[in-house]
Amino acid sequence: MSDGGTTQWLDDDEMRFWRSFITTATLLESRLNQNLSESHGVTHSDYTILVVLSEAPGRQLRMSVLAELIASSKSRLSHQIARMEKAGLVARQVCDSDGRGVLAALLPAGMELLERAAPTHVTAVRELVISQVTKTEQSSFADALERIQRALSGDDAVAAAS
Repeated sequence: MSDGGTTQWLDDDEMRFWRSFITTATLLESRLNQNLSESHGVTHSDYTILVVLSEAPGRQLRMSVLAELIASSKSRLSHQIARMEKAGLVARQVCDSDGRGVLAALLPAGMELLERAAPTHVTAVRELVISQVTKTEQSSFADALERIQRALSGDDAVAAAS
């Protein structure tokens, strides 16, 4: 496989960082998902939707905005919301302001589930992540991840300036 010599291959330290990052992200998502599923019958993805909706004005958001906030495709989110609707956690509603938009709204059962699951989730996050790094490392890591997030969001000019 030749690219004409234009690829800047990762050196050993960069490869160590990259592989550690990917493996850790995968393991963390799996552990959080397992923890919430076993304890509360909800996936980590569902939990994230409940959190975002609980923090939104009126506990509802346009589906397109929700998809962006949770870094999901609109199609994937639509399937997930349909599943959560069947469970009585959320409901889709027509947007009153334009009639074309669709809102995802948190239902009381969804809020109750969130309130039960939140302590489990926060305990796991504290044990698996927060307690593993110092306050200074948390700040540095957050700065780096925010730059990566901006780059992934298409805001490369802001990411490059950071």
